[in-house]
Amino acid sequence: MGAGPLTPAETVDRYLQLCEDRELDEAGTLLAPRPRIVFPGGACYGSLSEMAADQRGRYRWVRKHRDRYFTGSAPDGLVTITSLGTLYGEDLGGRPFEGVRYVDFFVLRDGLIAEQHVYNDLSDTGISAPVRG
Repeated sequence: MGAGPLTPAETVDRYLQLCEDRELDEAGTLLAPRPRIVFPGGACYGSLSEMAADQRGRYRWVRKHRDRYFTGSAPDGLVTITSLGTLYGEDLGGRPFEGVRYVDFFVLRDGLIAEQHVYNDLSDTGISAPVRG
């Protein structure tokens, strides 16, 4: 990356990489105040530490092949970024998985991530989201 501010897609890419690397404090600097992070199964989080604690115990590790980004904008100044790709990793039993589709949808306000909505096919691999009551 060059000098100067990040583009919205670069902000999202940097955020996703920091989350994968478990650099959650640094990733948090790319979030707007009071972010909304929504995961499959309806889990909604207000911080990365809350999300990480709740997602622990679903798999040993997971990463993303981030293949494409789409950028949109709204008259109110909000920017949307959609990231498409696939997940790969290892489940709790040590079995690898790959090629699992994902879509992450982001809303940026003033250059920071205000919302993240996560959609993926992990449940098709036998790795499912925690059941919500």
